[in-house]
Amino acid sequence: MKPTLSCIAVLTAAILLHSCTVVRQGEVGVRRTLGKINPRVVEAGPRTFNPFVTTIITVPVRTINLEVALELPSKEGVNVTAEISILYHVDGSMATSVIENIGRDYERTVVLPVFRASAADVSSKFMAKDMHTGNRLEIENQVKDQMNGQLLRRGIIVEAVLMKSIKLPPNLYRAIEEKLQAEQDAQRMEFVLERERQEAERMRIEAEGIRDFNRILAEGLTPAVIQFKSLEAFEKLAGSPGAKVIITDGEAPFLIDGEPRQ
Repeated sequence: MKPTLSCIAVLTAAILLHSCTVVRQGEVGVRRTLGKINPRVVEAGPRTFNPFVTTIITVPVRTINLEVALELPSKEGVNVTAEISILYHVDGSMATSVIENIGRDYERTVVLPVFRASAADVSSKFMAKDMHTGNRLEIENQVKDQMNGQLLRRGIIVEAVLMKSIKLPPNLYRAIEEKLQAEQDAQRMEFVLERERQEAERMRIEAEGIRDFNRILAEGLTPAVIQFKSLEAFEKLAGSPGAKVIITDGEAPFLIDGEPRQ
């Protein structure tokens, strides 16, 4: 009798254990009863169910980082090796639809194929060097938008596509480096030319100022002014010490120093 009771107790405990589950934070549950999906999403928390006819499938709705390495075709026909991260999550309100129409392996079934097709389609519109320069962000956004165009209606949201590393063919690397060097040289020469143009402009402005000054000065040197300045000079000479000989026509004095030479 006692062994029978023990077996019943163990069996009961096992049934109770298998009829309970916990849906964690960042997940939702999808209830399947006799093969039929219940359209109502099971929220996070402890849940009980009949283990003989029902299962609860947990679906993560938090952000998932899917890392993929693949070769992308470029516009000029060069294959570029890239390591890319896809950040996505399942729309919790559509989790039952995802399980019913796609299945639990939705990442391999739809996310990866859609990504590979979208990435190849977008990259083929850009030159290989664009994937290594400032156009990388544009490529990432276009791939993300194209993926969402196919996945949003199926309950999967792509948050970002991040190109972490790009490996170009060695000869293309050299060509890009040579082009960048040529652009830097051109920018340096443009700077030198601009500096010379500024210096030439400064000298032109200075020459114009001197010319205007001389013209104004010449216009102001009338005969009366010259005679007045001559009288001032005579007056200063008269008051200065030492013997001097002044030769003048009455307008402009010419001074000969009369001091004895040693």
